[in-house]
Amino acid sequence: MISRAQFDQIMVPNYAPGNVVPVKGKGSLVWDQEGNEYLDLSSGISVNALGHANPILVKAIQEQSEKLWHVSNILTNEPALELATKLCDLTFAEKVFFCNSGAEANEAALKLARRYAFDHYNEDKYEIISTINSFHGRTLFTVNVGGQPSYTQGFGPKPGGISHVPYNNLQAMEEAISEKTCAIIIEPLQGEGGVMPADADYLAGLRHLCDKHNALLIFDEVQTGVGRTGSFYAYQGFGVVPDILTSAKALGGGFPIGAMLTTTKVAESFSVGTHGSTYGGNPLACAVSLATVNEISKTEFLESVIKKGHAFQDFLNKMNEKFGLFEEVRGLGLLIGAPLKGEYIDRAGELMAKALEQNLMILIAGKNVLRFAPSLNITDAELKLAFEKIEATFESFCAASI
Repeated sequence: MISRAQFDQIMVPNYAPGNVVPVKGKGSLVWDQEGNEYLDLSSGISVNALGHANPILVKAIQEQSEKLWHVSNILTNEPALELATKLCDLTFAEKVFFCNSGAEANEAALKLARRYAFDHYNEDKYEIISTINSFHGRTLFTVNVGGQPSYTQGFGPKPGGISHVPYNNLQAMEEAISEKTCAIIIEPLQGEGGVMPADADYLAGLRHLCDKHNALLIFDEVQTGVGRTGSFYAYQGFGVVPDILTSAKALGGGFPIGAMLTTTKVAESFSVGTHGSTYGGNPLACAVSLATVNEISKTEFLESVIKKGHAFQDFLNKMNEKFGLFEEVRGLGLLIGAPLKGEYIDRAGELMAKALEQNLMILIAGKNVLRFAPSLNITDAELKLAFEKIEATFESFCAASI
């Protein structure tokens, strides 16, 4: 029988997976090899937005799998065109580029920003400004644009023309930007950096700075996009429109797909042959993504995300009154973070392990922030069960800390 021990024998050791090996999922529930049932509040790190084995997505996969899987970008295909049209209808975008992941979407966005500046201004306008604690992917380019030095250590010379300033600090960005800046890249809510929402005035200020200095504003919505915050994309809740937006994770409801959305003017700098992706926009991925987008973009669905998010934050605040674990509870929609305080600082991993003892799957963001990202369609009954398991987890953790 396949076991967790085999991971250490045959897999590259860049991950350290837990001992649970899931074999089946349905909605917000997961079962392991021994038949134990778990409640999943991680949704594959904000990916399984419609839960496990959602019937709508299963149907989309089945139907498309009997038609066409892959044709390469020598030809286009119907699902890709339908999905791109839908995304443009739902957003500011006029053009779409498909790829396979968030890192690839951000790689495309950053390359496009530099190419656009080269085409419209000069070759010296290539500098990119990002923020401290940001996360934009694991390619050599995107990991260096991300603002977490631990992820770049030991990988040789870093790409030039990249700088980082504190998040939510408009003055720092104003001091850093110049006529050499081609783009600012920002997460409307930092996910891996601690579930930290941006201030609306901050994002508006970034829009102004980019306009003033002829730079492009890139919103990395890989984690915040496709309903996670209660808006279809988070920028819509802030009322600040970027020039480029990147999307992945929930975009495929669990099936790998990424996308870069932009305007016609900016997109023109990606002329034929300047960028590409072998699997990007393949019919199977796009068919599943279209089914996901059609479901999540419904007004009543997004309203339910906001409602459940408020209920979740209210519950965590009540738990904080009882246990005193957190500095605060923060987030948007169903992306919620709780940074630990006092004697509990940097013990988020212990709490995640305690949750697993309660057959509960949660996330952390760094060493100090509990992160909750359940399926967006989590039922009221599942939410009630989640609250019971979270309270039991906190009780067990605090008892062990005495």
